[in-house]
Amino acid sequence: MAKIALVTETYPPEVNGVAMTLHRLVEGVLQRGHSVQLVRPRQYPGDMAVVHPGYSEILVPGLPIPGYDQMRFGLPARRSLRQAWSGQRPDIVHVATEGPLGWSAVTAARELGLPISSGFHTNFDAYSRHYRLGWLKGPIGRYLRYLHNRTDVTLVPTSALQEQLRRQGYRNVAVVSRGVDTRLFNPARRSAELRSRWGASPDDLVVCYVGRLAAEKNLDLVLQAVAAIHKARAKARMVFVGEGPQLKALVRQYPQYCFAGLRRGADLAEHYASADLFLFPSLTETFGNVTAEALASGLAVVAYNCAGAADLIENGRNGLLAAPGHSRGFIDAAVALASDDRQRTQIRHRAAPSVAQLDWESIHDRFIAALIRCIDGNEGGSASPQALGSAVGHCAESGEPLK
Repeated sequence: MAKIALVTETYPPEVNGVAMTLHRLVEGVLQRGHSVQLVRPRQYPGDMAVVHPGYSEILVPGLPIPGYDQMRFGLPARRSLRQAWSGQRPDIVHVATEGPLGWSAVTAARELGLPISSGFHTNFDAYSRHYRLGWLKGPIGRYLRYLHNRTDVTLVPTSALQEQLRRQGYRNVAVVSRGVDTRLFNPARRSAELRSRWGASPDDLVVCYVGRLAAEKNLDLVLQAVAAIHKARAKARMVFVGEGPQLKALVRQYPQYCFAGLRRGADLAEHYASADLFLFPSLTETFGNVTAEALASGLAVVAYNCAGAADLIENGRNGLLAAPGHSRGFIDAAVALASDDRQRTQIRHRAAPSVAQLDWESIHDRFIAALIRCIDGNEGGSASPQALGSAVGHCAESGEPLK
């Protein structure tokens, strides 16, 4: 069985797509009998490292991320990581985030000759323009490319992102998609009682947005689309699920909308399934887990033709896509689905079956297969594909794309 060191600046109980994805991957790796050493920032005073058979944590100092008070970035820890990995050498180091902690982990692993994989989860260079830091887009982009090219393979969630990064000079980019828990997110979670609390009758349209309430999510376009929808469906209700720096301003400016705050687990799934139309106009995603969750919940989704939506949505069949950045097209698509009950119903019926194949079990196998290839292709690696488990050996050796 393999020993995997996973380095990340974010992890539950923090709530975001990257933290959720990594937690799922860790669970899948552990269930397959491998061991995980998680390296993360200390999240709060008194935070203690968890240690049990097959799983351990190394906690490092961290600082709050500006604008994301509930999240932290890890401070450099090259010396301590080198010391820890010299004493107990992992078979591979997977660096999931690109902050100071991630950089120092790549440096320590390279100094020790360890195989290194990395994950590209967040478009930090795209985020910069939403925080009046557009002048940093170029330097951040160069930093990310250099960091990932110091690793043996960079894992991305979509083929479109793979091609984009290749054009930008990234080397050895492989696709491992993200999964969705269809047992949790499904149309059966729909609640008439919850809809009633939103002030919606069975025949009223409920429009929903789930995600961080922040500038990089392009929420102004959600608001424009909802205003246009109200001209066609005066009784339509708008529900925002999530928290973020724009929450207070939105509550103050739009008291007529429902702000449900942060929701988790079955409660979150019920909020998804109890809506009818899901709007997601973000252009900064590498995947967008909420798109898969909304589809699994049986919602009609309107999104831009990029990131995960480009892979998951067949335009006109299980959702509607607008050309990236084409605001008018996004608004028109939202109004079209809001106005056409027949089309919206047909799309909703096709939504959940369209993502049924994204079960986490297959994603876990593909993730481990990617690590196998990295270890097997690195002369410094001490583990073979057989050591990682024959259950995924066929996938790793078959030549099938890791999608």
